[in-house]
Amino acid sequence: MQDNNQTDWDLLEPEKMLNLYAQGAFPMTDDDGVIRWYFPEVRAVILPNEYNFPRTLRKFMSGCDFEYRYDTVTMQVVRECANRESTWISEDLIKAYSNLFSLGFLHSVEVFQSGKLVGGLYGIAIKGAFFGESMFSRVSQASKSALIKLLERLKENGFVVLDVQFITEHLKMFGAKEISLSEYYSLLRSAYSKDVKF
Repeated sequence: MQDNNQTDWDLLEPEKMLNLYAQGAFPMTDDDGVIRWYFPEVRAVILPNEYNFPRTLRKFMSGCDFEYRYDTVTMQVVRECANRESTWISEDLIKAYSNLFSLGFLHSVEVFQSGKLVGGLYGIAIKGAFFGESMFSRVSQASKSALIKLLERLKENGFVVLDVQFITEHLKMFGAKEISLSEYYSLLRSAYSKDVKF
């Protein structure tokens, strides 16, 4: 959406960010350090009412010692997601996310093991739409378990759509699919008619 060589800081103001997210755009810090907003024509989503729970993961989660929490260490989850060799989550983007968190729009699913944060994910919730941003895992199956807990919560609370941005083989396991822009907008209209909370 933005093709200049300088971050448009005005677009990182909370109101502007929420407006762009609500339209289906999302920010990424490119290799040149500039934060740009992207808007794919083909959309990747998981529908909370239709997601797939892989059998092997179901078996693992039924016997593991993971503890799941929500919104208790959200900004720590964001930083863990950014803590990799190559990341699109810059310090400036983290500050912008912190503003959305303080306003109640940024949420996290957190996976603890023996009292230590070992996995999780975060995203932005606007009415019945959840815009997934990133996930991390420090032990096997932690991020996958976090995604299942997210989908369970979204379904329980009446969310219409989880926007996962780009399709991957990993996400296909959970029922992710690509849809047209017109289908995507139809889902968003339905989502924004719901008065639900994360």
